[in-house]
Amino acid sequence: MSARKVAGALVVNLCRLVVALTFIFSGYVKAIDPLGTHYKLQDYVEALGLAGCVPDYITVVASVLLGGLEFCLGVLLLFAIRRRLVTRLLLLFMAVMTPVTLWLAIANPIKDCGCFGDALVLTNWETFYKNVVLLAATVVLFMRPRMMPRFISRSNQWIVLNYTALFIIVSSSICLYTLPTFDFRPYHIGANIKKGMEIPEGAKQPQFETTFILEKDGRRKEFTLDNYPDSTWTFIDSKTVQTEEGYVPPIHDFSIQTVDGGEDITDSVLSRKGYSFVLVSPHLEKADDSNFGEIDGIYEYSREHGYPFYALTASNDDAISHWRDITGAEYNFYLTDETTLKTIIRSNPGLLLIKDGTVIGKWSHNDLPKLNYSSAGLEDTEYGHIPEHSVTGKVSKIVLWYILPLLLLTFIDRTWKFSQWIRKKEHSNRIYQFFKGKKTMRKKIVAGNWKMNMNLQDGIALAKELNDKLTNEKPNCGVIICTPFIHLASIAQFLNQDVIGLGAENCADKEKGAYTGEVSAEMVKSTGAQYVILGHSERRGYYAETPEILKEKVLLALKNGLKVIFCIGESLEEREAGKQNEVVKAELEGSVFNLTEEEFKNIIIAYEPIWAIGTGKTATADQAEEIHAYIRSIIADKYGKAVADDTTILYGGSCKASNAPELFAKPDIDGGLIGGASLKAADFIGIIDAWK
Repeated sequence: MSARKVAGALVVNLCRLVVALTFIFSGYVKAIDPLGTHYKLQDYVEALGLAGCVPDYITVVASVLLGGLEFCLGVLLLFAIRRRLVTRLLLLFMAVMTPVTLWLAIANPIKDCGCFGDALVLTNWETFYKNVVLLAATVVLFMRPRMMPRFISRSNQWIVLNYTALFIIVSSSICLYTLPTFDFRPYHIGANIKKGMEIPEGAKQPQFETTFILEKDGRRKEFTLDNYPDSTWTFIDSKTVQTEEGYVPPIHDFSIQTVDGGEDITDSVLSRKGYSFVLVSPHLEKADDSNFGEIDGIYEYSREHGYPFYALTASNDDAISHWRDITGAEYNFYLTDETTLKTIIRSNPGLLLIKDGTVIGKWSHNDLPKLNYSSAGLEDTEYGHIPEHSVTGKVSKIVLWYILPLLLLTFIDRTWKFSQWIRKKEHSNRIYQFFKGKKTMRKKIVAGNWKMNMNLQDGIALAKELNDKLTNEKPNCGVIICTPFIHLASIAQFLNQDVIGLGAENCADKEKGAYTGEVSAEMVKSTGAQYVILGHSERRGYYAETPEILKEKVLLALKNGLKVIFCIGESLEEREAGKQNEVVKAELEGSVFNLTEEEFKNIIIAYEPIWAIGTGKTATADQAEEIHAYIRSIIADKYGKAVADDTTILYGGSCKASNAPELFAKPDIDGGLIGGASLKAADFIGIIDAWK
């Protein structure tokens, strides 16, 4: 491989690694925090002026699917699975998201885009620059997808695809039902809320203002803490905004206000020694009330043991009253900013347990602690202590349930492919064969020659059908399809050439130049083809191709890395005159016996009696074997017995599924070059199955 190609491959695979890891990380942090992604999507909906038009369940489902899609695309790219399709999807994804983030950076309707959730917060401009880099990388991958080596063979790729999709959807569903696996927010277990609100000495302090929206006599008005009105006003909503830049502590918008008078009790709650329960519900009108009995039980437990119980919400009096009516709640409600409550816990409602201002427990309403008035004090239960589930333990579970199985699959798959490679080497390596004392096994081949048949669409359909069936059935021989020039590039894109080789039906005897209508060997090779048919009797007869012309074609084909299926054969008159041996010998001497021994190893001989091509007549198995043996003998005379024994010689001439087994059973017949019977998948596969 040239230095230029090596450099190109390095660039492509560096882009592959960067894009794959970015999508895996971005997708995973979204997938394990589906409610957080849901909240961010709601921000986008509001920024577009569609608030109230998009139901919550739509954005919840979209959040799960978005995280899952990003994660799956990253994994598929990393393993080079469905390379063309995946790189196209990635390019489409980045082509959409890059302009979106440019709009966010310019218009700034949302503080951050949420592309990495709470794990890594970027400004809108940082997000745009990141997307520009990713877009450039995906363009490189889109242009050179085949430069990415596979980690998993095609036959096992479905396992990675399905297992990845199952893993990420199940992970996201569990986190939606309970809480995120990893909590990147400042209210995580073990965090001291009061310390999270502290500003280092000497740091410039930002200024915030909390605005309360209240209503009286049908009139709504905004108030601050400085002019908060009396209790005759009804609370509607509140919001906290930053009025001046400065050092922003991790927790900067946490406050607890009484419902009736707006009294701030934040410090008294966080400074209290001992345990306190905090029920969190950003919107009581949207809260899940299916587990209210368990919540009431925990409240009774807190009263029994003297633990304060605070219920925080951003809802108004009507919503609070409605909640009390349907649940019988007796606990007191306090007001806190909606965004803050959504940040504290991804559940509506959710429960916190704090001790001395430190969060020591968090539970979804679906997974509440089993406590009632008869339970022991918190200090004597597992709930009263910070759980021992460390980040290392959580990562270990991911490794055990996802990464390790994929690594094992990759190891087994690569070991299997390596063993296949070794077996091929055992058959082809002459030194190995010398020491093993075994006879080299010639490659058995069934090649199809479509001739001038089928338009592009029909040709693609046939090739896809053959590709699918033979990929699943694993033929016992080499298979080649040789198609018209217009089919080559299209078919090469999806053909598994480990199973089916691709060839052309001809190439020019000139390297390049002003030869209108001709197709050079270099052009054939550039389509992805590996083989070319030369010397076919129809080319010799209809287009007057001489041995000298064919000699030039063979040399140019070999120069451009193509293997040649070289056709020889006699006419009916020559057969009846008993001149068949003279004819095939002359055709070989005139066009291929000028090659060196190494060059000749890239030649496949196809014996086609002209009198049997397309006529329905077939040489008997004995007739075919006789002349095949003769051809092998003259190759031995020219290049030696070892080369002759390695040379594949095919039979062509009305070969079909019914006579192929008898023909292929002969020792010197190594397969067939098939014409009309290669135009239907069932007929062609029937001939291939003769080797079984």
